[in-house]
Amino acid sequence: MTKIDIISGFLGAGKTTLIKKLLAEAYSGEKIVLIENEFGEISIDGGFLQGSGVQISEMSSGCICCSLVGDFGEALRDVRAKYAPDRIVIEPSGVGKLSDVIRAVEDVAKDDGGMALNSFITVADASKCRVYMKNFGEFFNNQVEHAGCIILSRTGKLSEEKIAAAVALLREHNASATVITTPWEQLDGKQILAAMERTSAEFVHELAERMEHEHEEECDDPDCACHHHHHEHDHEHDHDHEHEHHHDHDHDHEHHHHHHGHDADEIFASWGVETPKSFPAAELERILTALDDGSYGKIVRAKGIVSGGDGKWLHFDYVPEEHEVREGAADVTGRLCVIGGELAEDRLKALFGV
Repeated sequence: MTKIDIISGFLGAGKTTLIKKLLAEAYSGEKIVLIENEFGEISIDGGFLQGSGVQISEMSSGCICCSLVGDFGEALRDVRAKYAPDRIVIEPSGVGKLSDVIRAVEDVAKDDGGMALNSFITVADASKCRVYMKNFGEFFNNQVEHAGCIILSRTGKLSEEKIAAAVALLREHNASATVITTPWEQLDGKQILAAMERTSAEFVHELAERMEHEHEEECDDPDCACHHHHHEHDHEHDHDHEHEHHHDHDHDHEHHHHHHGHDADEIFASWGVETPKSFPAAELERILTALDDGSYGKIVRAKGIVSGGDGKWLHFDYVPEEHEVREGAADVTGRLCVIGGELAEDRLKALFGV
């Protein structure tokens, strides 16, 4: 039996860091396949995991429903047939809806007895919960609401009061999931995996019942396939509903959506370039600090690998009001990517000088 773990989280939450920890401390000895679904013109994350020996299958961006119900279902079956892994780890796009991924996996697993959804968790930056709920609630809240376990990141930097406030916000959207608040360096990966699996196993029945009820409540199409078998339908805060369904296989395998809400590519845009340009560390710090002033768009994530000059290479990560620049391995060329809403691409090009 191939277990499937879904590790979701908003852009920059720390999904890749958590996956590395699980690979090193919890998944050792297992045959693992990692499937990523990137949002952005340039994939940066893939290179960071190549050294772990994990097979990476990157999928194109676009409508999260289409990629995860169409291409993704086929990818899951192909991965299991080709690699026969013990576990498939799915890292969805940071701006994807966890409910879409859960449903896509369940749709495949119910037709393939060799796979089973094992856990579905959300990594949440404890310092960013309030701002993301306010500005990108449709996507962030969905990840919180549908998680069997919520793993807070960057808690080591925060006071107990601020951590408690973040947990209280999360509890408004998910009263059932375990919330891990201990800094990751104090935990072994096996402890985290045990919490992921235990909580998700208990949570899955409740979640399935809620999804089924919400779908039936909203669907008034008598020809919808949900009247023959149930699919997920997520219920957003303040009664903002989204409804997707798919025809039975005898309808020429057509794939239809009925969206009430938005797909990631309707709200978020990405701008990225490949460039041989060198960025001295001080200049890169200035650029990343400038992204906070709001004149370049509602930026939620930036990352890249660029030349720092003198044979050095710099890896950078940015989330609002926080960034890191560190020396790292060379790449075949410099790459950078910025993701957010209402991006001012011309201003970004001028800021980076590319």
